[in-house]
Amino acid sequence: MNRDRIHFLFLNIGHFLDHLFTLIFATVAALALSREWGLGYGELLKYATPGFFAFGLFSLPAGWLADKWSREGMISVFFIGIGLSSIATAFAATPLQVGIGLFVVGVFAAIYHPVGLAIVTQRWKNTGMRLAVNGVWGNLGVASAALLTGYFIDHGGWRAAFVVPGIFSIVMGVLYTIAIWPEMTRDKAPAPAAAVAATTPDHKALLMRISAIVFLTTAVSSIVFQSTTFALPKIFDERLQGTATAMAQWLNTTGLTARADVATLVGAFAFTVFAVASMAQLIVGHMLDRFGPRTVFLTAAAMQFVFFAMMPGLQEGFALAVAVGFMLGAFGQIPINDFMIGKMASGEARARVYGVRYVVSFTALAAALPLISIVYERWGFDTLFKILASAALIILAAVACLPARLPAPTPARA
Repeated sequence: MNRDRIHFLFLNIGHFLDHLFTLIFATVAALALSREWGLGYGELLKYATPGFFAFGLFSLPAGWLADKWSREGMISVFFIGIGLSSIATAFAATPLQVGIGLFVVGVFAAIYHPVGLAIVTQRWKNTGMRLAVNGVWGNLGVASAALLTGYFIDHGGWRAAFVVPGIFSIVMGVLYTIAIWPEMTRDKAPAPAAAVAATTPDHKALLMRISAIVFLTTAVSSIVFQSTTFALPKIFDERLQGTATAMAQWLNTTGLTARADVATLVGAFAFTVFAVASMAQLIVGHMLDRFGPRTVFLTAAAMQFVFFAMMPGLQEGFALAVAVGFMLGAFGQIPINDFMIGKMASGEARARVYGVRYVVSFTALAAALPLISIVYERWGFDTLFKILASAALIILAAVACLPARLPAPTPARA
Protein backbone atom coordinates (compact mmCIF):
# COMPACT_ATOMS: atom_id res chain seq x y z
CA MET A 1 0.00 0.00 0.00
CA ASN A 2 1.52 3.35 -1.06
CA ARG A 3 1.77 6.44 1.15
CA ASP A 4 -1.27 8.12 -0.42
CA ARG A 5 -3.50 5.13 0.28
CA ILE A 6 -2.23 4.87 3.85
CA HIS A 7 -2.90 8.57 4.40
CA PHE A 8 -6.44 8.30 3.00
CA LEU A 9 -7.10 5.21 5.13
CA PHE A 10 -6.07 7.06 8.30
CA LEU A 11 -8.31 10.00 7.35
CA ASN A 12 -11.21 7.60 6.84
CA ILE A 13 -10.58 5.94 10.22
CA GLY A 14 -10.50 9.41 11.75
CA HIS A 15 -13.90 10.26 10.28
CA PHE A 16 -15.26 6.94 11.58
CA LEU A 17 -14.00 7.66 15.09
CA ASP A 18 -15.15 11.29 15.06
CA HIS A 19 -18.79 10.32 14.60
CA LEU A 20 -18.49 7.26 16.82
CA PHE A 21 -17.31 9.31 19.82
CA THR A 22 -19.93 12.03 19.41
CA LEU A 23 -22.80 9.52 19.41
CA ILE A 24 -21.76 6.98 22.06
CA PHE A 25 -23.72 8.95 24.66
CA ALA A 26 -26.89 8.85 22.54
CA THR A 27 -27.20 5.10 23.04
CA VAL A 28 -25.81 5.19 26.59
CA ALA A 29 -28.52 7.70 27.56
CA ALA A 30 -31.30 5.79 25.81
CA LEU A 31 -30.45 2.28 26.99
CA ALA A 32 -28.43 2.55 30.21
CA LEU A 33 -28.20 5.82 32.14
CA SER A 34 -31.93 6.57 32.06
CA ARG A 35 -32.37 3.37 34.05
CA GLU A 36 -29.14 3.33 36.09
CA TRP A 37 -29.33 6.97 37.22
CA GLY A 38 -33.13 7.25 37.24
CA LEU A 39 -33.19 10.28 34.93
CA GLY A 40 -35.49 10.86 31.97
CA TYR A 41 -34.12 10.60 28.43
CA GLY A 42 -34.93 14.27 27.75
CA GLU A 43 -33.14 15.38 30.93
CA LEU A 44 -30.00 13.43 30.05
CA LEU A 45 -29.80 15.07 26.63
CA LYS A 46 -29.12 18.43 28.30
CA TYR A 47 -25.74 17.18 29.44
CA ALA A 48 -24.72 16.31 25.87
CA THR A 49 -25.60 19.76 24.49
CA PRO A 50 -22.37 21.62 25.54
CA GLY A 51 -20.29 18.95 23.82
CA PHE A 52 -22.07 19.54 20.53
CA PHE A 53 -21.65 23.31 20.88
CA ALA A 54 -17.91 22.67 21.35
CA PHE A 55 -18.04 20.40 18.29
CA GLY A 56 -19.16 23.44 16.30
CA LEU A 57 -17.49 26.43 17.91
CA PHE A 58 -13.99 24.94 17.96
CA SER A 59 -14.11 24.03 14.25
CA LEU A 60 -13.05 27.55 13.25
CA PRO A 61 -9.91 27.78 15.45
CA ALA A 62 -9.06 24.19 14.45
CA GLY A 63 -9.17 25.16 10.77
CA TRP A 64 -7.15 28.32 11.42
CA LEU A 65 -4.45 26.38 13.30
CA ALA A 66 -4.32 23.76 10.56
CA ASP A 67 -3.77 26.41 7.84
CA LYS A 68 -1.17 28.27 9.91
CA TRP A 69 0.66 25.31 11.43
CA SER A 70 0.07 21.80 10.04
CA ARG A 71 -3.05 19.97 8.88
CA GLU A 72 -1.39 16.60 9.45
CA GLY A 73 -0.26 17.66 12.93
CA MET A 74 -3.80 18.66 13.83
CA ILE A 75 -5.08 15.22 12.80
CA SER A 76 -2.56 13.65 15.22
CA VAL A 77 -3.85 15.95 17.99
CA PHE A 78 -7.39 14.86 17.10
CA PHE A 79 -6.71 11.12 17.37
CA ILE A 80 -4.86 11.27 20.67
CA GLY A 81 -6.91 14.04 22.30
CA ILE A 82 -10.32 12.56 21.60
CA GLY A 83 -9.14 9.14 22.78
CA LEU A 84 -7.88 10.49 26.11
CA SER A 85 -11.01 12.58 26.71
CA SER A 86 -13.28 9.61 25.95
CA ILE A 87 -11.45 7.46 28.49
CA ALA A 88 -11.74 10.25 31.06
CA THR A 89 -15.51 10.45 30.44
CA ALA A 90 -15.85 6.78 31.39
CA PHE A 91 -14.86 7.64 34.96
CA ALA A 92 -17.77 10.08 35.41
CA ALA A 93 -19.93 9.44 38.47
CA THR A 94 -22.53 12.20 37.98
CA PRO A 95 -24.41 13.69 35.01
CA LEU A 96 -22.40 16.93 35.38
CA GLN A 97 -19.11 15.02 35.11
CA VAL A 98 -20.41 13.26 32.01
CA GLY A 99 -21.31 16.66 30.55
CA ILE A 100 -17.80 18.00 31.20
CA GLY A 101 -16.24 14.91 29.62
CA LEU A 102 -18.49 15.20 26.56
CA PHE A 103 -17.54 18.89 26.24
CA VAL A 104 -13.84 18.00 26.04
CA VAL A 105 -14.65 15.21 23.57
CA GLY A 106 -16.45 17.86 21.48
CA VAL A 107 -13.42 20.17 21.54
CA PHE A 108 -11.20 17.49 20.00
CA ALA A 109 -13.96 16.18 17.72
CA ALA A 110 -14.18 19.68 16.22
CA ILE A 111 -10.75 19.22 14.65
CA TYR A 112 -11.59 16.50 12.15
CA HIS A 113 -14.05 18.02 9.70
CA PRO A 114 -12.37 21.33 8.79
CA VAL A 115 -8.92 19.74 8.72
CA GLY A 116 -9.57 16.26 7.35
CA LEU A 117 -11.86 17.47 4.56
CA ALA A 118 -9.41 20.21 3.59
CA ILE A 119 -6.75 17.50 3.13
CA VAL A 120 -9.11 15.30 1.11
CA THR A 121 -10.28 18.06 -1.26
CA GLN A 122 -6.81 19.50 -1.85
CA ARG A 123 -4.67 16.36 -1.98
CA TRP A 124 -6.67 14.22 -4.43
CA LYS A 125 -8.71 14.57 -7.61
CA ASN A 126 -12.22 13.09 -8.15
CA THR A 127 -13.35 15.18 -5.17
CA GLY A 128 -16.96 13.98 -5.14
CA MET A 129 -16.09 10.30 -4.87
CA ARG A 130 -13.30 10.88 -2.33
CA LEU A 131 -15.68 12.87 -0.12
CA ALA A 132 -18.31 10.16 -0.56
CA VAL A 133 -15.96 7.34 0.49
CA ASN A 134 -14.77 9.41 3.43
CA GLY A 135 -18.40 10.17 4.28
CA VAL A 136 -19.32 6.49 4.27
CA TRP A 137 -16.64 5.87 6.91
CA GLY A 138 -18.11 8.68 9.00
CA ASN A 139 -21.59 7.22 8.65
CA LEU A 140 -20.34 3.80 9.67
CA GLY A 141 -19.02 5.53 12.79
CA VAL A 142 -22.55 6.80 13.42
CA ALA A 143 -23.92 3.31 12.89
CA SER A 144 -21.27 1.60 15.00
CA ALA A 145 -21.92 3.93 17.93
CA ALA A 146 -25.34 2.38 18.37
CA LEU A 147 -24.18 -1.18 17.67
CA LEU A 148 -21.01 -1.18 19.80
CA THR A 149 -22.52 0.77 22.67
CA GLY A 150 -25.53 -1.56 22.79
CA TYR A 151 -23.12 -4.51 22.86
CA PHE A 152 -21.00 -3.04 25.65
CA ILE A 153 -24.08 -2.18 27.72
CA ASP A 154 -25.07 -5.85 27.60
CA HIS A 155 -21.55 -7.31 27.97
CA GLY A 156 -19.47 -5.00 30.14
CA GLY A 157 -21.29 -1.82 30.98
CA TRP A 158 -21.62 1.62 29.44
CA ARG A 159 -18.18 2.79 30.65
CA ALA A 160 -16.44 0.27 28.36
CA ALA A 161 -18.15 1.94 25.40
CA PHE A 162 -16.01 5.02 26.09
CA VAL A 163 -12.78 3.27 27.12
CA VAL A 164 -12.27 0.75 24.31
CA PRO A 165 -12.68 3.21 21.38
CA GLY A 166 -10.54 5.70 23.34
CA ILE A 167 -7.62 3.28 23.51
CA PHE A 168 -8.03 2.43 19.82
CA SER A 169 -7.99 6.12 18.86
CA ILE A 170 -4.78 6.78 20.80
CA VAL A 171 -3.09 3.84 19.03
CA MET A 172 -4.26 5.21 15.66
CA GLY A 173 -2.87 8.62 16.57
CA VAL A 174 0.55 7.22 17.34
CA LEU A 175 0.61 5.16 14.12
CA TYR A 176 -0.59 8.14 12.05
CA THR A 177 2.11 10.37 13.49
CA ILE A 178 4.79 7.81 12.67
CA ALA A 179 3.45 7.24 9.13
CA ILE A 180 3.00 10.92 8.24
CA TRP A 181 5.94 12.35 10.22
CA PRO A 182 8.01 13.23 7.10
CA GLU A 183 5.13 15.37 5.80
CA MET A 184 4.61 17.04 9.18
CA THR A 185 8.24 18.11 9.42
CA ARG A 186 8.78 19.01 5.75
CA ASP A 187 8.95 22.74 4.99
CA LYS A 188 5.94 23.67 2.93
CA ALA A 189 6.51 25.41 -0.37
CA PRO A 190 4.58 28.65 -0.76
CA ALA A 191 1.27 28.13 -2.54
CA PRO A 192 1.29 29.24 -6.18
CA ALA A 193 -0.50 32.48 -6.82
CA ALA A 194 -4.03 31.85 -7.97
CA ALA A 195 -5.34 33.48 -11.07
CA VAL A 196 -7.65 36.29 -10.06
CA ALA A 197 -11.04 35.90 -11.65
CA ALA A 198 -12.85 38.97 -12.89
CA THR A 199 -15.04 40.13 -10.04
CA THR A 200 -18.12 41.64 -11.65
CA PRO A 201 -21.28 42.64 -9.78
CA ASP A 202 -23.06 39.63 -11.28
CA HIS A 203 -20.28 37.33 -10.13
CA LYS A 204 -20.40 38.75 -6.61
CA ALA A 205 -24.17 38.38 -6.51
CA LEU A 206 -23.87 34.75 -7.65
CA LEU A 207 -21.28 33.96 -4.98
CA MET A 208 -23.44 35.61 -2.32
CA ARG A 209 -26.48 33.61 -3.42
CA ILE A 210 -24.61 30.29 -3.40
CA SER A 211 -22.97 31.07 -0.05
CA ALA A 212 -26.34 31.88 1.49
CA ILE A 213 -27.79 28.61 0.16
CA VAL A 214 -24.78 26.62 1.40
CA PHE A 215 -25.01 28.00 4.94
CA LEU A 216 -28.81 27.86 5.14
CA THR A 217 -28.95 24.26 3.95
CA THR A 218 -25.96 23.42 6.18
CA ALA A 219 -27.85 24.65 9.24
CA VAL A 220 -31.20 23.04 8.41
CA SER A 221 -29.77 19.73 7.18
CA SER A 222 -27.59 19.53 10.30
CA ILE A 223 -30.70 19.75 12.48
CA VAL A 224 -32.26 16.98 10.39
CA PHE A 225 -29.14 14.82 10.55
CA GLN A 226 -28.64 15.26 14.30
CA SER A 227 -32.30 14.67 15.09
CA THR A 228 -32.34 11.41 13.17
CA THR A 229 -28.95 9.98 14.14
CA PHE A 230 -29.15 10.92 17.81
CA ALA A 231 -32.78 9.93 18.34
CA LEU A 232 -32.93 6.78 16.20
CA PRO A 233 -31.81 4.37 18.98
CA LYS A 234 -34.57 5.75 21.22
CA ILE A 235 -37.09 5.70 18.36
CA PHE A 236 -36.28 2.05 17.72
CA ASP A 237 -36.33 1.29 21.45
CA GLU A 238 -39.95 2.48 21.47
CA ARG A 239 -41.19 1.33 18.07
CA LEU A 240 -39.30 -1.91 17.46
CA GLN A 241 -39.61 -3.49 20.93
CA GLY A 242 -41.88 -6.24 19.64
CA THR A 243 -39.56 -7.06 16.74
CA ALA A 244 -36.42 -6.92 18.92
CA THR A 245 -37.97 -9.07 21.66
CA ALA A 246 -39.22 -11.68 19.19
CA MET A 247 -35.87 -11.82 17.43
CA ALA A 248 -33.98 -12.13 20.74
CA GLN A 249 -36.23 -15.00 21.81
CA TRP A 250 -35.80 -16.72 18.46
CA LEU A 251 -32.00 -16.35 18.53
CA ASN A 252 -31.82 -17.65 22.09
CA THR A 253 -34.05 -20.60 21.20
CA THR A 254 -32.06 -21.59 18.13
CA GLY A 255 -28.72 -21.19 19.89
CA LEU A 256 -27.25 -19.18 17.01
CA THR A 257 -25.71 -16.77 19.52
CA ALA A 258 -24.45 -17.13 23.08
CA ARG A 259 -27.05 -14.64 24.29
CA ALA A 260 -29.21 -12.19 22.40
CA ASP A 261 -30.41 -9.14 24.34
CA VAL A 262 -32.95 -6.52 23.35
CA ALA A 263 -30.50 -3.59 23.78
CA THR A 264 -27.99 -5.25 21.47
CA LEU A 265 -30.66 -5.91 18.85
CA VAL A 266 -31.99 -2.34 19.01
CA GLY A 267 -28.42 -1.16 18.44
CA ALA A 268 -28.09 -3.67 15.60
CA PHE A 269 -31.26 -2.33 13.93
CA ALA A 270 -29.90 1.22 14.15
CA PHE A 271 -26.52 0.05 12.79
CA THR A 272 -28.21 -1.68 9.86
CA VAL A 273 -30.22 1.40 8.93
CA PHE A 274 -27.19 3.70 9.21
CA ALA A 275 -24.95 1.30 7.27
CA VAL A 276 -27.43 0.81 4.43
CA ALA A 277 -28.16 4.55 4.25
CA SER A 278 -24.48 5.44 4.19
CA MET A 279 -24.11 3.66 0.87
CA ALA A 280 -26.15 6.48 -0.66
CA GLN A 281 -23.06 8.67 -0.39
CA LEU A 282 -21.17 6.54 -2.91
CA ILE A 283 -23.95 7.11 -5.45
CA VAL A 284 -24.07 10.80 -4.55
CA GLY A 285 -20.30 11.14 -4.93
CA HIS A 286 -20.40 9.67 -8.42
CA MET A 287 -23.35 11.85 -9.40
CA LEU A 288 -21.69 15.02 -8.05
CA ASP A 289 -18.60 14.48 -10.19
CA ARG A 290 -20.81 13.82 -13.21
CA PHE A 291 -23.81 16.16 -12.89
CA GLY A 292 -22.99 18.76 -10.24
CA PRO A 293 -24.76 19.50 -6.95
CA ARG A 294 -28.16 20.98 -7.87
CA THR A 295 -29.96 17.90 -9.22
CA VAL A 296 -28.44 15.59 -6.61
CA PHE A 297 -29.38 17.91 -3.74
CA LEU A 298 -32.98 18.27 -4.96
CA THR A 299 -33.36 14.48 -5.05
CA ALA A 300 -31.99 14.01 -1.52
CA ALA A 301 -34.25 16.72 -0.08
CA ALA A 302 -37.35 15.32 -1.82
CA MET A 303 -36.64 11.83 -0.42
CA GLN A 304 -36.43 13.19 3.10
CA PHE A 305 -39.72 15.06 2.81
CA VAL A 306 -41.61 12.02 1.52
CA PHE A 307 -40.35 9.56 4.14
CA PHE A 308 -40.53 11.94 7.12
CA ALA A 309 -44.15 12.66 6.18
CA MET A 310 -44.87 8.90 6.13
CA MET A 311 -43.27 8.06 9.51
CA PRO A 312 -45.83 9.33 12.11
CA GLY A 313 -47.78 6.45 13.65
CA LEU A 314 -45.70 3.65 12.16
CA GLN A 315 -44.50 0.72 14.29
CA GLU A 316 -42.30 -2.37 13.92
CA GLY A 317 -41.46 -3.42 10.33
CA PHE A 318 -43.09 -0.44 8.62
CA ALA A 319 -41.20 1.98 10.89
CA LEU A 320 -37.94 0.20 10.11
CA ALA A 321 -38.51 0.37 6.34
CA VAL A 322 -39.45 4.06 6.32
CA ALA A 323 -36.48 4.87 8.59
CA VAL A 324 -34.20 3.43 5.90
CA GLY A 325 -35.84 5.79 3.39
CA PHE A 326 -35.38 9.04 5.30
CA MET A 327 -31.87 8.08 6.39
CA LEU A 328 -30.90 7.47 2.75
CA GLY A 329 -31.83 11.10 2.06
CA ALA A 330 -30.20 12.44 5.24
CA PHE A 331 -26.91 10.64 4.67
CA GLY A 332 -26.92 11.20 0.93
CA GLN A 333 -26.93 14.98 1.24
CA ILE A 334 -23.91 15.14 3.60
CA PRO A 335 -21.10 15.46 1.00
CA ILE A 336 -22.93 17.97 -1.22
CA ASN A 337 -22.11 21.19 0.65
CA ASP A 338 -18.55 19.96 1.25
CA PHE A 339 -18.25 19.34 -2.50
CA MET A 340 -19.40 22.89 -3.28
CA ILE A 341 -16.98 24.43 -0.77
CA GLY A 342 -14.12 22.28 -2.07
CA LYS A 343 -14.78 23.48 -5.62
CA MET A 344 -15.21 27.17 -4.73
CA ALA A 345 -12.79 27.87 -1.83
CA SER A 346 -9.14 28.63 -2.49
CA GLY A 347 -6.69 25.95 -1.32
CA GLU A 348 -4.65 28.08 1.08
CA ALA A 349 -7.72 29.00 3.15
CA ARG A 350 -9.82 25.90 2.60
CA ALA A 351 -9.55 24.59 6.17
CA ARG A 352 -10.72 27.97 7.50
CA VAL A 353 -13.71 27.99 5.15
CA TYR A 354 -14.57 24.46 6.22
CA GLY A 355 -14.16 25.68 9.80
CA VAL A 356 -16.84 28.33 9.26
CA ARG A 357 -19.09 25.75 7.58
CA TYR A 358 -18.78 23.38 10.53
CA VAL A 359 -19.28 26.11 13.12
CA VAL A 360 -22.67 26.61 11.47
CA SER A 361 -23.25 22.87 11.08
CA PHE A 362 -22.36 21.74 14.57
CA THR A 363 -23.96 24.71 16.30
CA ALA A 364 -27.14 23.58 14.56
CA LEU A 365 -26.38 20.02 15.70
CA ALA A 366 -26.21 21.22 19.29
CA ALA A 367 -29.45 23.17 18.90
CA ALA A 368 -31.14 19.97 17.74
CA LEU A 369 -30.70 18.32 21.14
CA PRO A 370 -32.96 20.74 23.04
CA LEU A 371 -35.39 20.43 20.12
CA ILE A 372 -35.49 16.65 20.49
CA SER A 373 -35.82 16.93 24.26
CA ILE A 374 -38.68 19.46 24.23
CA VAL A 375 -40.62 17.85 21.38
CA TYR A 376 -40.20 14.32 22.76
CA GLU A 377 -41.26 15.22 26.30
CA ARG A 378 -44.31 17.25 25.24
CA TRP A 379 -45.61 15.64 22.07
CA GLY A 380 -43.55 12.55 21.17
CA PHE A 381 -41.61 11.54 18.10
CA ASP A 382 -44.53 11.87 15.65
CA THR A 383 -44.40 15.65 16.04
CA LEU A 384 -40.63 15.57 15.53
CA PHE A 385 -41.12 13.78 12.19
CA LYS A 386 -43.57 16.48 11.06
CA ILE A 387 -41.01 19.18 11.96
CA LEU A 388 -38.32 17.34 10.02
CA ALA A 389 -40.59 17.03 6.97
CA SER A 390 -41.03 20.82 7.08
CA ALA A 391 -37.25 21.24 7.33
CA ALA A 392 -36.82 19.08 4.22
CA LEU A 393 -39.20 21.40 2.36
CA ILE A 394 -37.07 24.41 3.35
CA ILE A 395 -33.97 22.65 1.98
CA LEU A 396 -35.82 21.78 -1.23
CA ALA A 397 -36.86 25.41 -1.80
CA ALA A 398 -33.35 26.73 -1.13
CA VAL A 399 -31.62 24.21 -3.40
CA ALA A 400 -34.00 25.08 -6.25
CA CYS A 401 -32.24 28.49 -6.31
CA LEU A 402 -28.79 27.01 -7.01
CA PRO A 403 -27.27 27.63 -10.47
CA ALA A 404 -26.74 24.69 -12.76
CA ARG A 405 -22.93 25.20 -12.64
CA LEU A 406 -20.72 26.47 -9.81
CA PRO A 407 -18.46 29.50 -10.38
CA ALA A 408 -14.67 29.04 -10.32
CA PRO A 409 -12.83 29.68 -7.04
CA THR A 410 -11.34 33.08 -6.30
CA PRO A 411 -8.32 33.64 -4.07
CA ALA A 412 -9.09 34.06 -0.39
CA ARG A 413 -7.51 36.77 1.68
CA ALA A 414 -5.36 35.75 4.65
